Amino acid sequence: MGHRESVPGPDGTTNDQPRSTLNPEALAAMMGGPSDADLMLESMAAITSPDPEISLESRLTAFDNFEQLIESLDNANLLSKLGLWTPLLECLAHDEAEIRLMTAWCVGTAVQNNEPSQERLVALGGIEKLVQMAIGKRLPTTSTSASSGEEAKSGDNKKNEGGDEEETKDVRRKALYALSSAIRNYQPAMDVCAAELRRQGHGENTGEEGKTIDATDMDAVDTVIGGLRDKVTSA
Repeated sequence: MGHRESVPGPDGTTNDQPRSTLNPEALAAMMGGPSDADLMLESMAAITSPDPEISLESRLTAFDNFEQLIESLDNANLLSKLGLWTPLLECLAHDEAEIRLMTAWCVGTAVQNNEPSQERLVALGGIEKLVQMAIGKRLPTTSTSASSGEEAKSGDNKKNEGGDEEETKDVRRKALYALSSAIRNYQPAMDVCAAELRRQGHGENTGEEGKTIDATDMDAVDTVIGGLRDKVTSA
């Protein structure tokens, strides 16, 4: 059937449906559906819940949904307003490697080309955590990051209260991705990263101590990240 042209009636009106100028989130809120902010809060609540009935698979599904939501720049900036940065970063020390991997992935998504998110990551000590993970250190677990739901299935999932276990290769790669996104074009993050690498004895690609690495120089940034990537590959 071809397109039927609208013909005005005697009063000058047509039977065309009015076009809404509201965005999908506003429409969903008006119709009683959850907003993206609501969905982000619900996802994080499921991820961090102490309820043992919530399986690891369910938590990972919630994390996948969370990551897709924060691909939007507006939603990434909601992390701070919703108070979600702190529980997100606490998950970097979770007992489950898959949770740590998803956390690093979400951090990388949130800070990519996003200066406000990069600033929050620096302010909350996230750069130091990512550096330690990238060089192979497991972060010490806390009470809020302890595994819930399914029992740990391997030695990798034991509590790491002393922080003396090695991080897995897959998690290290994702932490490196997050670190790379965090330090590009944001000098405060680059400075903290270089200082932490030197403190950890891995500053061979950061130049002379006291010398600033230009965060806008992609070749210089790639040298730092490339050196860390080589360490992960050879681990």
